[in-house]
Amino acid sequence: MQVTTAQRHKLKKFIKDLQNFRGRHTELVSVYVPAGYDLVKIMQHLAEEQGTATNIKSTATRKNVIDALEKMIQHLKIILKNPPNGLAVFSGNVAEREGQSDVQVWSIEPPLPMNQRLYRCDKAFVLDPLRDMCQEKSGYGLVVMDRRDATIAFLRGKTIVPLVKTHSEVPGKFRAGGQSAQRFERLRDGAAKQHYKKVAEYVKEQFLNNPDIKGIIVGGPGPTKYDFVEGNYITDQVKKKIIAIKDLSYTDDFGVQELVDKSEDVLAQEDITGEKDIMMKFFDTLAKDSGKVSYGKEEVLKHVRNGVVDVLLLSESIGDDAIEEFEEEAEQFKSNVKIISTETREGVQLEKMGGIAAILRYSVG
Repeated sequence: MQVTTAQRHKLKKFIKDLQNFRGRHTELVSVYVPAGYDLVKIMQHLAEEQGTATNIKSTATRKNVIDALEKMIQHLKIILKNPPNGLAVFSGNVAEREGQSDVQVWSIEPPLPMNQRLYRCDKAFVLDPLRDMCQEKSGYGLVVMDRRDATIAFLRGKTIVPLVKTHSEVPGKFRAGGQSAQRFERLRDGAAKQHYKKVAEYVKEQFLNNPDIKGIIVGGPGPTKYDFVEGNYITDQVKKKIIAIKDLSYTDDFGVQELVDKSEDVLAQEDITGEKDIMMKFFDTLAKDSGKVSYGKEEVLKHVRNGVVDVLLLSESIGDDAIEEFEEEAEQFKSNVKIISTETREGVQLEKMGGIAAILRYSVG
């Protein structure tokens, strides 16, 4: 299960809204409810904590803690049922002036199943479990190779992380005939096998015991990749992790990008493919019917307010405030919003166009 760009943006915004609040004492309440846990039990626990809080010596702190717990209990009564991924709830007096009361409550269903139960009363809200979910962890191992070169990388979300580059000593082709040619070919085959063994060792080292690897994709020009996978170079444990083999034109960094591009069938559930698809639709429409797309802040905002926008494309580079402004406008007119990262070529193109674009419901050109 992966966190999409839109989910990550929503979570980051939620964290940003809460991270600067500070209690004057340990009076800000954070509660994490695991997926599948009964909310009634959580409410019972909070009621017990209210009883415990009556022993707090400071009158102001005692009142703030009890009020925060009560606000949270009432909030949970409205929610009633724990969402599929669990719940994170926060409450406390966030008044700027001492002696004033402004007890607020916030809650969010995390994008991934919550696996811990936590109750804490502190000077700041406990947000680290949510921050951890913002970090992309799992991904795919990428191996691009021919008889002379190999590049090993890791695809985490939309980011390609280079790991290893290796070059073999396999000599070029020998044009002469006779025994010299046969001996030379044996030398080439021997050097190629040593190259395969070295690459296999690197693949094992990088991916075998890596818990974040969901699968390995191997690619390259010619038959080399099949010789490598089907030969006795890699262990059965590593071989089981290989989920696809792709024909490529390149072996270096271009080959790695080509491997990602040609693996959309494998990466169909990955955020990177969804972003690329919607951006390709935008650029195709721009080329064929420019009146059915729009880009630039003022132009797109005008179309949003006219109810013309079908899909609003926002680069994460424009910042949270601008994204929030456009999301609020789009919500009023039922426009779909896609947050596009800058970690793909298409995302970089959007950034260079101002970071704001739209696919319209009909042509206005």
